[in-house]
Amino acid sequence: MSSKPALKAAVLVVSTTAAQDPSTDAAGTALRDVFSQDGGDQWTVAEIKIVSDDVLQIQQQIVSWTDGVDAVNLIVTTGGTGFAVADHTPEAVLPLLHRQAPGIVHGMLSASLTVTPFAMMSRPVAGVRHKTVIITLPGSPKGARENLQAVIKMLPHACLQSAGANSRALHSGGVKKLEQEAGVRPDNNNDNSNTAGHSHNHHHHHHHSHGRGHGHNHGDLVRHTKPSENPLSNDPSLGPSRRHRESPYPMHSVDDALSLIAQHTPSPQTTTAKANSGLVGSILASDVTARENVPAFRASIVDGYAVVVPPSGNLKGVFPVTTISHASPADPSTPTLQESQIARITTGAPLPPGATSVIMVEDTILASKTDDGKEEKEVEILADNVREGENIREVGSDIKAGTRILQKGDQVSAVGGEIGLLAAVGVGEVEVYRRPVVGVLSTGDEIVEHDRPGDLRLGEVRDTNRPTLISAARGWGYEVVDLGIASDKAGSLEEVLRQALRQVDLVITTGGVSMGELDLLKPTIERALGGTIHFGRVAMKPGKPTTFATVPVKDNDGKRVDKVIFSLPGNPASALVTFHLFVLPSLHQMSGVEPSGLTKVPVVLGHDFPLDKSRPEYHRAIVTVTKDGTLSALSTGGQRSSTVGSMKGANALLCMPSGLEPMRKGSKVDALLMGNVRT
Repeated sequence: MSSKPALKAAVLVVSTTAAQDPSTDAAGTALRDVFSQDGGDQWTVAEIKIVSDDVLQIQQQIVSWTDGVDAVNLIVTTGGTGFAVADHTPEAVLPLLHRQAPGIVHGMLSASLTVTPFAMMSRPVAGVRHKTVIITLPGSPKGARENLQAVIKMLPHACLQSAGANSRALHSGGVKKLEQEAGVRPDNNNDNSNTAGHSHNHHHHHHHSHGRGHGHNHGDLVRHTKPSENPLSNDPSLGPSRRHRESPYPMHSVDDALSLIAQHTPSPQTTTAKANSGLVGSILASDVTARENVPAFRASIVDGYAVVVPPSGNLKGVFPVTTISHASPADPSTPTLQESQIARITTGAPLPPGATSVIMVEDTILASKTDDGKEEKEVEILADNVREGENIREVGSDIKAGTRILQKGDQVSAVGGEIGLLAAVGVGEVEVYRRPVVGVLSTGDEIVEHDRPGDLRLGEVRDTNRPTLISAARGWGYEVVDLGIASDKAGSLEEVLRQALRQVDLVITTGGVSMGELDLLKPTIERALGGTIHFGRVAMKPGKPTTFATVPVKDNDGKRVDKVIFSLPGNPASALVTFHLFVLPSLHQMSGVEPSGLTKVPVVLGHDFPLDKSRPEYHRAIVTVTKDGTLSALSTGGQRSSTVGSMKGANALLCMPSGLEPMRKGSKVDALLMGNVRT
């Protein structure tokens, strides 16, 4: 094959977004890789260009490649083939074609329709202009790659004929020879399942052509990693006989896994929030300064009498009560207080004009009443050596306007101090880090709703993990979307995950991450969603098959972002331990919480603890405070990963090393606190 003359291909990316920022395009590279890996050494990609979703720009670029002396053999466009109002690629290409090629269109659609009915939402065209074959592909890297792979083995024949090759010579060996040279079989001309590094016919979805131009519909999945970086997961289409007998994923220590989570978890996003009770748990994304002084006026700190202190400081004597000042908006017409007068005042009330000090009611005697006996007329003051400013809160004495009252990174607690401080200075809105939305999904054909009436049939298991993890995530202050139960079918699982990634920032799945033939999460993440698995095994007990991955998607603004998937083991204790150990630090990081993860404290073992011989263990325990202030830890009992009861009452995970001998009573270990310490 390599001795054949190289055919020249050109790639045209149709995307207004990519035209403005070429770094957002991944389709061009994906198609170059298809030519390199699936093209049998027959192709040279001469050029990759990016144009906006504009008919004239599309046509000008195509004509420049087809109508010159050095015309290319093949042009593939990517983007703009959907039903969105800005999708113009078919309309731009059709008028340029001298001959159409409906067979190529049929080949692409047939391959896609075996995967999803949504393939009919694409509007591809194909044909020939002069001596150049032109094909339009969907906009997402995944969709473009799959469509090109469906027909690439047949394209050299089409290009050679279009370029003027002798048809009689090309067909001299008959169809069998043509099929052999193209590397296709008569029973499955689109079979690419043996192409290294790909799973082309494995439950794909072709949503990539439904949005603007270059696959810019909401939640569209895109891929950053190169297809040459072969996925490690099983290819479910090959059946159980071809699955791995040992996990291909390297074993990571817990510290390494946490480091990878910190490295690949998306940065926190900021938003504006009202300063009310809904702010509890939020992390401030910027400093907050006081809008006004507290107090905003000179106020009394006691119940008593406002006075004007004479130079001598001697206030002993009887004084007429001329005004009354309560803790309410002051009357601007209140007359100025004179040395010979006093004004009755309550705690927190503004001082009348002219007052320089406040005498406590305890330092006075009632001298006379008004004629009706209801009010004070005169009061005798018993104080001597009075100084100005006594019992007065001066303007800004608590908080001065413009000073920083809270700083970036502070967490608003449920105690109420931060909310009260914001309210006191008149701050109605603050900038905070947006808390991620969490989705929780259980997987497995054996899983049924936990509250389903009636007895279980043989093989059925009630869904313990989903309600448990939903409660845990909500308990830590996160909004949770219940994603239900997904069956052990690759296409079904892929669709559920795609929908989930459109709704939430972080997906938690349980089950399907071990070595069984129906453990489909890792293959679905890598092969169908174009995600990257950062680790797939952790040296710990429980939770060894815990998996952390990111999947690139486009948000509602068309911006490329990463969404996080944690695939936790199906055993209930394992799922809850790995949630607190791995998922929570990621949620904290996305929320701006520092430091992230559970609080670590030293504890003393209340009895002997057995150790695992080869792996560190996170032992479920109850930590209490003894009379002398020591933190003591007791086991919750049996620690099998399937034992739901081992989490009952647990408020800590003990960080136990591996070892042959048990850790003795009185030994000190670190504990990760999941809840309040008991007394």
